Amino acid sequence: MADAPSTGREAVRSVQLEQLRELLRIVRPANAFYETKLAAAGIDASIESLEDFAARCPFTTKDELAADQAAHPPYGTNLSFPLEQYNRIHQTSGTTGKPLRCLDTPESWQSMLESWQAVYRAAGVSPTDRALFAFSFGPFIGFWMAYEAAAQMGCLCFPGGGLTSTTRLRILLENEVTILCCTPTYALRLAEVAAQECMDLSSAKLKTIVVAGEPGGSIPATRERIEAAWPQAKVFDHHGMTEVGPVTHEWPAEKNNLEIIDTAYLAEVVRPGTNDPVNDGEEGELILTTLTRTAMPLLRYRTGDLVRPEVQGNALILRGGILGRADDMIIIRGVNIYPSAFEHILRRFEGVAEYQVTVTEQAGMAELHLRLEPMPDADGPALQEEITGALRQQLNLRIPVNLAEPDSLPRFELKAQRWIREQPHA
Repeated sequence: MADAPSTGREAVRSVQLEQLRELLRIVRPANAFYETKLAAAGIDASIESLEDFAARCPFTTKDELAADQAAHPPYGTNLSFPLEQYNRIHQTSGTTGKPLRCLDTPESWQSMLESWQAVYRAAGVSPTDRALFAFSFGPFIGFWMAYEAAAQMGCLCFPGGGLTSTTRLRILLENEVTILCCTPTYALRLAEVAAQECMDLSSAKLKTIVVAGEPGGSIPATRERIEAAWPQAKVFDHHGMTEVGPVTHEWPAEKNNLEIIDTAYLAEVVRPGTNDPVNDGEEGELILTTLTRTAMPLLRYRTGDLVRPEVQGNALILRGGILGRADDMIIIRGVNIYPSAFEHILRRFEGVAEYQVTVTEQAGMAELHLRLEPMPDADGPALQEEITGALRQQLNLRIPVNLAEPDSLPRFELKAQRWIREQPHA
């Protein structure tokens, strides 16, 4: 008697197991980086289940990839095909060390474009839309994928590289752009420039702002600030990584949550520092296996992203989006603080234009100092007092808050670097 057909989440995982087996057929023995690891673990294309894979396959870490590229320059040994078959190279930002070089074949690149198109479809983007990409096109992968995926769908695409914020706003208004792709921080910056230039954003035809690069799109207070500044548009969040690709998009059923793109990624969530899976609703570290990016694959990659998983029907949801990073947490007098939680508190105050947090160390203990730049029409001292009280009430900490002069704090087009860690003096 035939087995009953799988349904719901079980059906998704059944397809993922077949994708994993196909990936392992390609990786072993062609990929030197993984051949040794998989052979030692006794893993090949005959793997029986996803649970068996999770129990036996070792993690891959960013440090491990960096060491491999340093030992085997310039590209390392994580290549599944001869180098002549690769036609694209991008790199990570290098904010935590030397940038990783990431190579793709046309087939792997197309698989990631299809993941980006899943993001666009979930956001309601159609071939009739006009999309502005408000960032400079450097070596980072997200810019190129976002643009090419939209163009392949049939959208009219406007590259914003090398342009001022004012010029980008003019393009958006004059060409009746309907989709804006940028970071959450830059969406707020464009609105700030529009106000300074007396540009009326209420006349814009913009309907969706697709954001990534920072947690802000899933932070309710930041989302509300962006949507208030762009009254015709909704924010649509997504996240990804250069070394992995576009991983999630906003869960259409409920904002401020992300949905894993299951057709391309096998996701696990484990308790940090262990191989133990968390239960639904528990916080843990996101672990990813690239099922379709076969040219430079990642098996059980430790992303460092902290998430709270929950199965909803066929989908794996990350409640609250990316909650923070395992390496971003700061302990201040026994209180665990993540930058994303800090931002949620500050963005609830409409008078905040920008902010900067300095982390210092005194007598072996970390301390925070906040510099706050008010909006031009805000009452700075009153805002300072309100935020000091809010931080004390919600974090149970007294954090010094100092006012900054107008336009004195940095503005960001790419990932915002608002947290500065000062090294202790010898």
